Amino acid sequence: MTGSGTRGRWTRRILELDPVRDHEEIYRISAGYEFPWDYQRALELALLRTYCVPSISALLDATGEFRDRPQRRYDDTALLMAELAAHGYDSERGREALRVINRAHGRYAIGNDDLRYVLSTFVYDPIDWIERYGWRRLTDHERIAAFEFYRAVGRRMGIREIPDGFAEYRRFKLDYEAEFFRYSDTNRRIAQYTIGLFAGWFPAPLRPAVRLGVRAMVDAPMREAFGLAPAPAWMSTAARLGLRTRARFVRLMPARRRSRLGVDPRNRSYPGYPQGYRPSDLGAPPPPPDIDPSWLRPARP
Repeated sequence: MTGSGTRGRWTRRILELDPVRDHEEIYRISAGYEFPWDYQRALELALLRTYCVPSISALLDATGEFRDRPQRRYDDTALLMAELAAHGYDSERGREALRVINRAHGRYAIGNDDLRYVLSTFVYDPIDWIERYGWRRLTDHERIAAFEFYRAVGRRMGIREIPDGFAEYRRFKLDYEAEFFRYSDTNRRIAQYTIGLFAGWFPAPLRPAVRLGVRAMVDAPMREAFGLAPAPAWMSTAARLGLRTRARFVRLMPARRRSRLGVDPRNRSYPGYPQGYRPSDLGAPPPPPDIDPSWLRPARP
């Protein structure tokens, strides 16, 4: 359903485009104009989901970045991905963002399957979120465009063996989670740092409710991998009802006229972003001197 009047203008534009050839424009519209809030919330949970894998959480724990600078790490990731979507991965700013991403990953001996998995969460977790809580359902054009967009980004990150098909890549994601999601202490610590970050965005009296709300939104495999107790049933019901009520209100609003991608003037780490900043200003510092050398990628001769 495309909608009528101004509310359906972006959906109609999406359906005029080719989801493979025009995937960058479709993704830019979907994430920047149609569902910016939903993409942001979904990607927050997608990042949290990746910490259910001990090999991923152990590296993050070893760097100390999520313990010492969780807001900076969150802002770097969000803004770098927004730069790619807003300007295009082959634009000047897009290439600069990719250099920052590749430099950060290139310092560590990260397995290709871990990288493939993290990339897959950027494709499918927002799709699943919007199917449940979006103000409209995604079109097939948007689903395919998201897959094509991140597949192109993944290739530019040097990630190998990204599946060629939408369903095939989803199957890889599900199989990977079934095999590698399991509890570890590092999972729990990184989850605690991240949930603490989310709670810290709210006034102190609300933070316990936020922590409970996050527990209500994660699924059973994530809770088990983090060692979290289930949220009370009433909280899970209230969280989902609140999100669906929000969607009904958003459906009545006019189409957005300005994209939210790559624009975050209230950013906590980079106030006024993007004014005064380049993608090269983002990114993690070099590995700490006391990190286990086994985590580091061997230096080239």
